[in-house]
Amino acid sequence: MSSKKKNEEKIDHSISDEKNSNNIKVYKDPLFNIGDIVKHRIYPFRGVIVDVDPEFSNTEEWYQSIPAEIRPSRKQPYYHLMAENTETFYTAYVSQQNLVDDGENGPLEHPDLDEIFSGMKKGKYHLRNEVRN
Repeated sequence: MSSKKKNEEKIDHSISDEKNSNNIKVYKDPLFNIGDIVKHRIYPFRGVIVDVDPEFSNTEEWYQSIPAEIRPSRKQPYYHLMAENTETFYTAYVSQQNLVDDGENGPLEHPDLDEIFSGMKKGKYHLRNEVRN
């Protein structure tokens, strides 16, 4: 199923968020899966998804550290990423509304990828058998 088709099917599952000043549609169902390559909608980094939280599941301190005018809704999926930018590798926790697909831009160089993924095929990383639940 194409990404465009997936997004069309998710329209009925959107939620409104009056605090969302960017007028970005927020979906309550995950649009991405483990192994998908994504990039941040605003900041210059990309990553591969290693875990998905159905709703915000980090600390209140972390959430409040985001400026109120750009703070995303808690009621949407949040993704744990192995992330990278032009300077470094790190982990990131990002709301769904701030991610876009980036699979067409090739593999990542994150040094920890081999610990979780066995390789990449058709723009998506595949979990090692040892790390599957």
